[in-house]
Amino acid sequence: MDYLTIKTLHQGAVLLSVSGFFARGLGSLLGAAWVGSRPARTLPHLVDSVLLLSALALAWMLRLLPLEAPWLLAKILGLLLYIALGMLALKPGRPLALRAAAWLAALATVGWIASVAISKNPLGWWIYLG
Repeated sequence: MDYLTIKTLHQGAVLLSVSGFFARGLGSLLGAAWVGSRPARTLPHLVDSVLLLSALALAWMLRLLPLEAPWLLAKILGLLLYIALGMLALKPGRPLALRAAAWLAALATVGWIASVAISKNPLGWWIYLG
């Protein structure tokens, strides 16, 4: 596959992943039963696998290494934070206020990750706020 195809696949997977997380988080906070269904629990893994594989393919095609591209390292660290916040937000049994705060923080984090990807600057949108 060529670069543009992989990049489009990656961007589409980002959109599906974030949209799915938004819906699952909101559904979870509102107590929707569908959040615990098999498709709601398994489809995100499929989408996120495509997202990860396309990201690795893009990095390989561009010969990017995280230690040589600070913006890529920032995205990876942001991704780890997003995952941790997402797990907290979707974990049943935690206080609702904590889950809601984690959900909002995860969404803000993924927004920042996107701003890093667009700007190729490890600060992302923070460069405009300082």
